[in-house]
Amino acid sequence: MCSDTCGSIPVKYPFGTGLGCGNPDFGRYIKCKAGKLQFSTSSGAYTVSSIDYQTQTVILSDPLMSTCNSMQNSGSFRLDSSSPFNIVTEDIFVLLGCSTTSPVFDPNEELCDNTGSASRVCKGLYSCKGVSGIGLEPNAPISTCCVYEAPIGLLGSSSYAVLDLPKLQCSSYSCIYGFGEDEMDPKKWNYGISLQFNDSNYQTDASNCKNCEVSGGLCGFNGLDESFACVCRNGVNTTTTCYGQGYTWSGTWRPKIQIKWSLSGIFVVWIAFFYLSIRGYGFS
Repeated sequence: MCSDTCGSIPVKYPFGTGLGCGNPDFGRYIKCKAGKLQFSTSSGAYTVSSIDYQTQTVILSDPLMSTCNSMQNSGSFRLDSSSPFNIVTEDIFVLLGCSTTSPVFDPNEELCDNTGSASRVCKGLYSCKGVSGIGLEPNAPISTCCVYEAPIGLLGSSSYAVLDLPKLQCSSYSCIYGFGEDEMDPKKWNYGISLQFNDSNYQTDASNCKNCEVSGGLCGFNGLDESFACVCRNGVNTTTTCYGQGYTWSGTWRPKIQIKWSLSGIFVVWIAFFYLSIRGYGFS
């Protein structure tokens, strides 16, 4: 059974809550587990904080990501090139507690943003009490901070986007997708990774999905060939809508039942004919 919510988050096509729900290209990455919508990549699982269907953006929350309130050693983040997602260009990735020998400080690579706005972001984060979690004092020099301009294919990675902190020699990272109410107050910044999903991967089934939803169903796919399926609330999947049109994946037993009844009918007629024959009744 599919659902149109996961916890407090509305789940609409192309997303789904489990196997056979939504579009298969997106179902490989987003699933509902224990009441939480999760996004999975090769680097781990991340909580989906929100989905904006009008702007086609998904906000991810990494439990190991540093914020102004709490900073800690982070893991890596990878977004595979085959996924139907892109990192939003407005995302600001900040590498924290980096070694002075880190490749991000290589003058020939220019991986750090050296503009004044980047410096303000570093100063803002380094003013937080949370920096003590990565071994720094509040208002420490920002020489170990890097606003990472393009986390794309660094150091020979085959992934579309990668933050490999061990290779970058950094303790932690943060990502800011908005400054909230006050650009000068890092406590009010919006922390998380904003991804945009590509609608070209599922538009072929958009019209079928609209008709399915109007009939009260949820859009999904057949597990055998990943063709479109309309998942009805009574547990039946159809190829069209929940109004009973078309054949059903789970309804393929009906022809078999009809065949069984036909064979049974022939057998009953044959028994009756045989019984009348031995009783002396003839047929001319």
